Amino acid sequence: MSIYDAIIADHEHHRDLLNRIADTTGDSEERKTAWNEFFYDVKSHAAAEEETFYSKLMSKTWGQDSARHSVEEHAEMDDLMEELNEMDMSSPGWLNKFNTLKHDYEHHMEEEEDEVFGRAREVIPDDEIEGYGKAFRERKEKEKGLVDKKREDSLED
Repeated sequence: MSIYDAIIADHEHHRDLLNRIADTTGDSEERKTAWNEFFYDVKSHAAAEEETFYSKLMSKTWGQDSARHSVEEHAEMDDLMEELNEMDMSSPGWLNKFNTLKHDYEHHMEEEEDEVFGRAREVIPDDEIEGYGKAFRERKEKEKGLVDKKREDSLED
């Protein structure tokens, strides 16, 4: 699986989770389960993406702006997700903030798939990026185990 296919597969899963969350109400078990899966998968996805894909794109002069922009968006969405994780899911404020996250993340995924991938294909030859899909998947699995550790460390600071 190419890095592009691996990222798109995750995006499709994230879109599904966003829609499932949007279709729930209050602090229902369905919302909690879908949110928890979304939270951990997106966190590990973003970290793996930055390490295996964006680091490669940043190494090419013409890819730096696209990569930096996407990494900035990751940070903004990460902040929103952390805020949501601390809020009461049954509050109107949670739903408002979630709708902001949903909109922003859908925009990010679309921009990444359309613009960033196009830029990457221009500046990174296929033979240089071969195997990055596998590296992305492996890194994502490692990151899943680190999400809670990173959270605990940041709460101690």
